[in-house]
Amino acid sequence: MGLLRVMMPPKFQLLALLAFAVAMFFLENQIQKLEESRGKLERAIARHEVREIEQRHTQDGQREREAPASLLSDSEDVVIIYNRVPKTASTSFTNIAYDLCGKNRYHVLHINTTKNNPVMSIQDQVRFVKNVTEWREMKPAFYHGHVSFLDFTKFGVKRKPIYINVIRDPIERLVSYYYFLRFGDDYRPGLRRRKQGDKKTFDECVSAGGSDCAPEKLWLQIPFFCGHYSECWNVGSHWALEQAKFNLVNEYMLVGVTEELEDFVMMLEAALPRFFKGATELYKTGKKSHLRKTSEKKPPTKESVAKLQQSAIWKMENEFYEFALEQFQFVRAHAVREKDGELYLLAQNFFYEKIYPKN
Repeated sequence: MGLLRVMMPPKFQLLALLAFAVAMFFLENQIQKLEESRGKLERAIARHEVREIEQRHTQDGQREREAPASLLSDSEDVVIIYNRVPKTASTSFTNIAYDLCGKNRYHVLHINTTKNNPVMSIQDQVRFVKNVTEWREMKPAFYHGHVSFLDFTKFGVKRKPIYINVIRDPIERLVSYYYFLRFGDDYRPGLRRRKQGDKKTFDECVSAGGSDCAPEKLWLQIPFFCGHYSECWNVGSHWALEQAKFNLVNEYMLVGVTEELEDFVMMLEAALPRFFKGATELYKTGKKSHLRKTSEKKPPTKESVAKLQQSAIWKMENEFYEFALEQFQFVRAHAVREKDGELYLLAQNFFYEKIYPKN
């Protein structure tokens, strides 16, 4: 190649370089189009599979669907919704549900919203509530997706789904998401990410006051728990913080933290064995339990962390995280004990007595 550069006139060298650049741009553009086409094909196949299921049961199960819902046993008429927050180990946990669904006989459904928008339109809210509550062929079911909390009682539903979730230290979550957008992870390493090619570190972004690491980007876990109210998505809203706390305590059966995911899995198995029997052992030994790891992630410096911690937004998100952590540790303290470095679940600690009448 060096010999060719010597022999070629500068004008032809420039033309050759320009032609190479154009060819690379064209190739990159074609790869991007192929990725988009593949995504569209996957969504089309998923929609086709759902239509096939619906059509098959329309033909064969009309009489069964018209029967009262009470014919479903309590263990079968159960729906769990995991409205997963991005970059909180949600893929690792969801893979456990996928691995167990065949053995434990339940359905797993991914809620895939357009552009990962966590807020549904009012008509989609109605459709979703109707699907979840009336789609008997899919029960028992485990739904998961990046959607904010939805209050089913607003739609006149008698039996609400069971909500669960996992949250993470807000700065650690933001750092993970920052590098994920640029370098992806080991789950789908060939997929081109939105910020691919941007080599700027998180610390450099904070130092330069970049938008991708701004305190406003921390505002995510609160609105995910707050829900579909407009105030939930007003950055820095104290009302949203209090509503998120209220929902966490009153609407969620269990909310874990990324840093103590094994304990979260263990308690779910104890509380909901219909779904999670075998989950703890799978988490400890399975290859998929730690499947997804963000690539090229560099821990932020103390200076970057301190700068973010000066913002009122971080203080609110951190307050919510600490609130969730305290609640989780309270639940765990009444469910789990540690002995010789191993965790074990407490046995049943209540019983019945003075049962009357005696006959």
